[in-house]
Amino acid sequence: MTKQKRTILISGASSGIGRASAELFLQNGQRVIGIGRDFNKCDFDAPNFSAVEMDLGDIKALPDQLQSLAKQHPEIDTIINCAGQGRFGSLEEFSYKQIYKLMDLNFTSHAFVCRAFMPQLKKKTHSNIIFIGSEAALEGTQKGSIYCASKFALRGFAQALRQESSGTGVHVSIINPGMVKTEFFNDLNFEPGKDSSNFIEADDIANTIKMILDSRPGTVIDEINLSPLKKVINFKKTDALS
Repeated sequence: MTKQKRTILISGASSGIGRASAELFLQNGQRVIGIGRDFNKCDFDAPNFSAVEMDLGDIKALPDQLQSLAKQHPEIDTIINCAGQGRFGSLEEFSYKQIYKLMDLNFTSHAFVCRAFMPQLKKKTHSNIIFIGSEAALEGTQKGSIYCASKFALRGFAQALRQESSGTGVHVSIINPGMVKTEFFNDLNFEPGKDSSNFIEADDIANTIKMILDSRPGTVIDEINLSPLKKVINFKKTDALS
């Protein structure tokens, strides 16, 4: 593990990739501050973990909440943006409200988090921002118009922020995984195949984040794409969009 003692802010820390990342860094003695909507079913029994219940989908409330959090924790030097939601279907199957909601959570909330913490990150000798993107940010797919748009936006934001930060100590990276076996698929009408070669584990992403943080200060890992060995999709009988 990196010798640098870090204070890591993780969004979406109560489940999936965010939770796996929090557990890994807590095991390695790092300080973790987790953002999530509900930690009742997620008990981190660690003295170096702080839970912050916050709805990142509530865009209007976020600026004040995030500015307050930044003031409370000026020691934060690493941000891992994991929060997100999947919703798929033809464009006309989305209400206007659903389009706003998906874009707000999957893209705008991450821009708000970075906006709140960027001034203090730039003051540090070495800091990191890591985004969890998606293979959906690499190619548009059928029934993925809004989801892909949100991930394309996040990827473009990460690339531009990387250029903006090149003269500072802020390292910006994005990881684009294929299908990860998490609660992400609970409310969708499809999921990865059952064989272990059909999906990525949340721990795989956490270890990739660790690799980025372990890289030397003079190196920036801009982007990493991860895929299961075999792409197999199982469709469920119940349509989550109905």
